Amino acid sequence: MTKQLKADIALLIVTIIWGSSFVLTKNALDYLPTYNFLAIRFLLAALLSAVIFQKNMRTINRDTLKYGCIIGVILFLGYAFQTVGLNYTTASKSGFITGFSVVIVPIASAFILKQKPHKEAVIGVCFAIVGLGFLTLNSSLTLSIGDFYTFIGALMFAMHIITVGKYTVKVDSIAMAVIQIAMVGILSSFGTFIAGEATLIPRGFDVWFSIFILAALATSGAFIVQNAMQKFTSPTHTALIYAGEPVFAALFAFLMLGEILSPQGILGSILILSGMLISELDWKALFKTYKKKLPSN
Repeated sequence: MTKQLKADIALLIVTIIWGSSFVLTKNALDYLPTYNFLAIRFLLAALLSAVIFQKNMRTINRDTLKYGCIIGVILFLGYAFQTVGLNYTTASKSGFITGFSVVIVPIASAFILKQKPHKEAVIGVCFAIVGLGFLTLNSSLTLSIGDFYTFIGALMFAMHIITVGKYTVKVDSIAMAVIQIAMVGILSSFGTFIAGEATLIPRGFDVWFSIFILAALATSGAFIVQNAMQKFTSPTHTALIYAGEPVFAALFAFLMLGEILSPQGILGSILILSGMLISELDWKALFKTYKKKLPSN
């Protein structure tokens, strides 16, 4: 198993975790204002990460701090717009629109990182574009205000993938990830005061369960894995794996909230998964293996 394949599998696990996070976030927002929720989630995640990875935190230098803060600001904007949008749209639809970052990353990478996407990635992106169109657009081809906020968040998440890919090879990946997480928590705390939100401490098992899972798995674990694994794969590969996030979001939304996809949504999910497979599988190697197994005349 190559390092890239191991990285891709790890990122797929992250994608499944993030797919479940839309439902957990939706539940937590029933109890907490937007920035208050983000502050608790990310500050708790930063604390857990710093305690677990104490050795990495001792190696922080100026570059690690600088890159972590830059990426942290981008990540904060992504989550701020996405979480505000979740107040006005469904968990499944939010996951679909966030998946639009798969379209943005290869295009932006070509300009920013000078990385030309391979042919399979381009075909995969085309499938994902069509799939996301089926998933997000209604009969009048319009987006709600919640969908619009979520779309801005998707733009920020695309930039996050690109900047992580650019800087993670230069510094300690884990330390940079912890700084990113802490930055989101700090900016969310400021956002709480600026937005005039009441600072609340949540009560009840359900909300704390959602926050802890989001902090430990969907934030601390997921971003540390992403920062560490993107050394071994490209931003375009990462984005296409993350294209599966809306499919998992829809699955968890159905299982936990009873949200049901329309036939159009199901078709969109199939197209997104097809785009992932087209991009990820080594078709030449598969063809050679199949050809070897054919009986010779």
